[in-house]
Order: sequence, then C-alpha cells, then structure tokens
Amino acid sequence: MNLKSPKYIQISEEIISRITSGELQPGDKIPSENELIKTYKISNTTARKSLQEIELKGWGTRIKGRGTFVLNTTEDKHLTRTLGSIFTTRSGFDANLIKEGFVPKNIILEKSILDTGISIEINGHFYIIEGPVVKIHRLRYANDVLMKDETRYISLKICPKINMLETSKAYFSIYEEKYKLKIVDMKQTLSAVIFTQKTVDNYFESPVPLPVFLLDSAIFISTGKVVEIEKSYYRGDKYKFLIIAKPEIFNP
Repeated sequence: MNLKSPKYIQISEEIISRITSGELQPGDKIPSENELIKTYKISNTTARKSLQEIELKGWGTRIKGRGTFVLNTTEDKHLTRTLGSIFTTRSGFDANLIKEGFVPKNIILEKSILDTGISIEINGHFYIIEGPVVKIHRLRYANDVLMKDETRYISLKICPKINMLETSKAYFSIYEEKYKLKIVDMKQTLSAVIFTQKTVDNYFESPVPLPVFLLDSAIFISTGKVVEIEKSYYRGDKYKFLIIAKPEIFNP
C-alpha cells in the first residue's frame, strides 16, 4: 500500500492487487461494505468510496441488491468455468455473465416433450431419464457472441410442468426452490471437437475451423435418480475450464 494515499485508495489498491494476482477471479464477489468495515475498522463512507474506486478503475461492477463483482478484464475475454462443482453450477449461465460485465442473450431453438425418455453415456456408464422428458435447445450469447449451444433434458416425472416455467432462471435454482429437490452429485465429461462450416447444425458461424468443447453431464438428486441430462457445445476460443478434483487416498 501507498501510506500517503487516502485510506479508501489504500483499500481499493489492496483489493485490486488480489484481483491481478488471481486470488479474486472474474465473477467473484468483492468484499461488501460491511465486510470492509469489519476488516479495516473504517467508516461506511470510506468503505463505500473504496468500492466506488474499484468500479471507477474498471475492476468491478455493482449489481443492485447483490453486491460488487470482479469484471472480466482479460484481453481475449475468456470465460473460466468450473467443472465438478455443484456450488458454481447453482448460479447459472446468465447470472455468471452479468457478474463479469457481459450482457447475456438466449435464443430458444426447440422446446419439446419426448415421451420415450433419454439416456447418455458418461465414462462408460449409461444414465437414463424415463419419459416424459422436456427437451430445451437454446443458444446462449455474451455481448451478441454465441458462447454456448446448449441442450438440456429434464424429467417431467420429477419436475411436473417445468416446461411451462420461464427459462431465463437457472434450472438448478428451480429444482431446489420450486421442487424442493436436493442435488447430490454430478457426472461430467469434457471432450474437444472441431466445427467447420460443413458441420451439421453448426450455429457458431465461424469462417475458419473452430475448436469446440463438448460437455456431457448428468445431475442426480437424493433418491439416486437423474433429474437432468445436458449435452452442450462451448466455444473453444472463448472458454477455459477449472477442474474440481477430490484426490483419492492411496494405501499401498
């Protein structure tokens, strides 16, 4: 810190340093006014000015009623997403984009009911949702750039009439809040493919071959049943993935 600077400048510089070091990532919540007051023993005014300074310097954005979040300031605007974490999945695609300073947009290509159900293979195992199942295929944009081609299959036995609900809210939240489900596990695989202009149903509209991440996912509730299957394509030149791993204890 520069001890000659006003206290709010010192605090803002310290938080910005946490951002530039990678301790705070795009979309992470910056300490609130109350947290700053408690940590630094400062007044409401000083805490507020500290957060305003972070915003003015382009490192954060305030979302009314939710707090101040780290903006995505990377030169190539890569989005970092976490695999294997129920917590990070809960907030949803749109909310994560907004926290990073992007404007989300969604286009629904298909919303239909499959009476026969659906299955998916993940790491050599087959997971099944018995019919009826609602299929929701939508394109998800950040600042008018297509980031994700997403298809979800949701059990209508477990979540009756979910096909009639607004699709802008994170489905994870809907499962927990409306249907009182307890999400206990996720199985996911991530692979890479190349999309060209000749690839069938290629919505990314890239004039050159484009690397794309393919995510296969199944979400389990406390009864052991699969409530949702996802098959989505992520734009490879705009995404980085963080993997949450649980190391196994090896006993020789």
